[in-house]
Amino acid sequence: MASNELIRIIINRLNQIKIIILLGGVALGILMYLFAKNTPVIFSVKSTLYPLTAANDAGSASSKLTELIGGGGSSKTLSDDANVNIEEVAKSRRTREAVVAERLPAFGNKSISVILIEEYNKNKSRLSPVIQIPSVESDLNSTGANLFASYYSVKFNKNNLLEIVFTSTNEKLIKPGSLVLIDKISQFYKELKIKKAQFDFDFTQKKVDSLERVLRKFDNQRIYLNNTTLFVQPGKLQYTVPKENLENNKLLVLAQRNGAASNREEALWRKQKVTPIIEILDAPEPPFNVTKPSNILYGIIGFMIGCLIFTIFSLSDIIYRYLNFEVKKKLNHPAVEISPVSTTA
Repeated sequence: MASNELIRIIINRLNQIKIIILLGGVALGILMYLFAKNTPVIFSVKSTLYPLTAANDAGSASSKLTELIGGGGSSKTLSDDANVNIEEVAKSRRTREAVVAERLPAFGNKSISVILIEEYNKNKSRLSPVIQIPSVESDLNSTGANLFASYYSVKFNKNNLLEIVFTSTNEKLIKPGSLVLIDKISQFYKELKIKKAQFDFDFTQKKVDSLERVLRKFDNQRIYLNNTTLFVQPGKLQYTVPKENLENNKLLVLAQRNGAASNREEALWRKQKVTPIIEILDAPEPPFNVTKPSNILYGIIGFMIGCLIFTIFSLSDIIYRYLNFEVKKKLNHPAVEISPVSTTA
């Protein structure tokens, strides 16, 4: 069968079922239109934070203090391996639970957890289950924290600024929700930085105190040896060797004490100066970004897809018979021509 004959058969079939194809396209277009119409509007806003710290100043001050104390270049300063990451603090469950536990006066003093559950039940699909509001506060905060995880995203941009994008289907929740989130992130970040600085200071202070006790013990031993060897013959090894060993041990512990004292001064500096200041560069103020699918565009796309699907389905038998005829023709098998009768619906 020639290709022009196939085209003629296809055109005849399309002329016979064009009403069905149009009705199928209209049906799918209406479904897509209703889907877009029922899709809730999503509001979003981006806030930018800049955490100001004195970490670099602490490092430079530490080296100066080490030189003044006499520790030299051999003393090791405090490690930053366990440094607090504000991005991880912002994503933590503790932060989310603290945020959703807050109450908003603009919503009748409801907690953010209750607001999120109500918003979910309002905009959920018909197949999704309804979330009941828990009566126990811990369960309520846990449920709210799980929902709140999808409401915001946190990342550092190339300028080392912390960007927080807050999204919600409720425009009234955008600004107060963002401000509560920023406040909790700042609060927990400062608490963790202060806690770490206090821990470093306490550790170095205990280390210095321990080495001071060892030095006092060496001094007492030296006094005891001096008092017990007043009338012995000088130059005796059994008396001079212990004194030399004691002096060497004292010098070794003294060097360790100087290094620990340097670390203590650095820890004290961090405790006083490393407390961060969180500055809001871009506040979550309106106008907010609005995301809403176009009803008309979705309807047109649905109509086109519907027409295409019904066209392919209606022509599938003709295309199958044509391909079967061509394959048998190539294999030199007897093939049956596609009759014009096959073009009828």
